[in-house]
Amino acid sequence: METALQHLSSLTASDLFRNTLVAFLLLIVTSIVAHIATKTIRHITTSEKSPFPSNSIFINIGRVIVWGTGVSIILDSCFGVNMSAIVTALGVGGIAISLGAQDTLSNLIGGLQVTAMRIIEPGDNIEVGSDMGVVQDVSWRHTTIKNRLGETVIIPNSIISKTALTILPPANRFNVPFAVTETTNDMDGVRDRIRREAENAVIPISDIEEGPNVFFTDITEYGFKGKVIIRISDASKVNEAIDAVVRAIADDTRGYIPESDEDR
Repeated sequence: METALQHLSSLTASDLFRNTLVAFLLLIVTSIVAHIATKTIRHITTSEKSPFPSNSIFINIGRVIVWGTGVSIILDSCFGVNMSAIVTALGVGGIAISLGAQDTLSNLIGGLQVTAMRIIEPGDNIEVGSDMGVVQDVSWRHTTIKNRLGETVIIPNSIISKTALTILPPANRFNVPFAVTETTNDMDGVRDRIRREAENAVIPISDIEEGPNVFFTDITEYGFKGKVIIRISDASKVNEAIDAVVRAIADDTRGYIPESDEDR
């Protein structure tokens, strides 16, 4: 028994045990600080008065900074690792690292650019190349969007920073173009009838936030063209609502008006 106590006493008195215990406590403190920093950054970015959008890229950067600082302190103070020498070595090897991680750095810089300049933020309806959808998040590597089919599309930030980006109207807003070939002087009557039928078609699908608004956009020798513009509350129902409006106004908009040279 005395031998075991002596062994335990010598173990607890050793520098390795004390350093390991201190390192463990510092890891706990670092974890708590990282958690607090994450919640603070999320609170700041989600605030209405915040100059920054609520993207996860800021949270990830803050978490990396806290953990990097904490691990450096642990290695330096508990295990005698010369962090200055390591930082210097990393600086010398930075060129090689950057060459091997060009895509990662390009995505990180691209994400910071579109985020810091508030080019896009969650909730924006965007089009990048052939991809179109609502921004869900901008991380350190990619931007996540969700299209009208409910599919999640992952786009590298470097592509967004290098490709023409189109900010579209809200995803819950849509328009249905139509053509009317009937001869009539009662344009107001045609407008009211189309608006009423479009509204009746959409109401069972989703609440209407704006519209229906009916505008006539063009006159040709065959008749006239126009569009129905509606904004609904549920963006996931847009395709269903478009289908319902087309079916509802089909009887009032039969006929085809050939495209003019300008339309082409």
